[in-house]
Amino acid sequence: MKKNSVALVLVGLILVSFYPVKAQQPAKMRKIGFLNQTGAFSANIEAFRQGMRELGYIEGQNIVIEYRSGEVSQLTQLATELVRQKVEVIVTSGPATNPAKMATGTIPIVFNYSGDPVEAGFIDSLARPGRNMTGVTQLAFELVGKRLEILKEAVPRVSRVAVLASPLHPGEQRELRETQSTARALGTTLQYNQVRGTADVDAAFDTIIKENANALLVFADPVTNANRKQIVEFAVKRRLPSMFGRKEPVEAGGLMSYGPSLEELYRRIPVHVDKILKGAKPADIPTELPMKFELIINLTTAKQIGLTIPPNLLVRADRVIR
Repeated sequence: MKKNSVALVLVGLILVSFYPVKAQQPAKMRKIGFLNQTGAFSANIEAFRQGMRELGYIEGQNIVIEYRSGEVSQLTQLATELVRQKVEVIVTSGPATNPAKMATGTIPIVFNYSGDPVEAGFIDSLARPGRNMTGVTQLAFELVGKRLEILKEAVPRVSRVAVLASPLHPGEQRELRETQSTARALGTTLQYNQVRGTADVDAAFDTIIKENANALLVFADPVTNANRKQIVEFAVKRRLPSMFGRKEPVEAGGLMSYGPSLEELYRRIPVHVDKILKGAKPADIPTELPMKFELIINLTTAKQIGLTIPPNLLVRADRVIR
């Protein structure tokens, strides 16, 4: 009995000493890259980090995020640098998506893209991306005509709407067709202005003045977003009611925006990242469309241009800037 007791005690000591050591092994440190253009909004990045934390990924404990940010001309070099860092996933924002695609065909890429990712050649289809890329798109074609409807509701006298949009932005032509269809139904004339860069934006202002547009509709794309300050200043100076597809121009002084919640989309990206880190292939993870939309109205701007927003429209707004 004594011998058996001693043997059991020894076995117990061995097991006790073994399992705590095993339990104390540090969690595997995962490494991902985050690539975006200089000037990216800190709220979006924080929404991404929050989404990662909600899934149990804590920076410095079980995940390292290599952040890289630069001008458009630097993004390819920065993407290549992330590949050399041997990150497991590259998260991209907007214009950084194509440089990441060019840098690697094997490392999974999760994007937040403002345009049509199928037309851009990033994925084969929304449901079956088919490559090393997936993510979320900000483009929701059902919102396109709605923006014009809201603009008309806010300012019934609007009859000629100037459109600013980049023809280089994937999905722009479909956006334009949807807008033209709504314009015909509303009895409104569109004045379409292609803007490929800042010089085109300045030229479009001259055309808008010459052709007497009495409202402004701005598609969400990298060119219009980069030039949002001058577009807003022009609209206010000319007392033009303006509608945008993103909230940032309205925060800068535009009149209204109706579009997807970017913070919500950035919180969704970690779901894709988590699946990939757990072994899923981006080719099999459907690309998501936006689900949450926001109507934002700037009453300070409305006052500046001498406009009274109808009360029934104000109560529907998700946010009112006063």
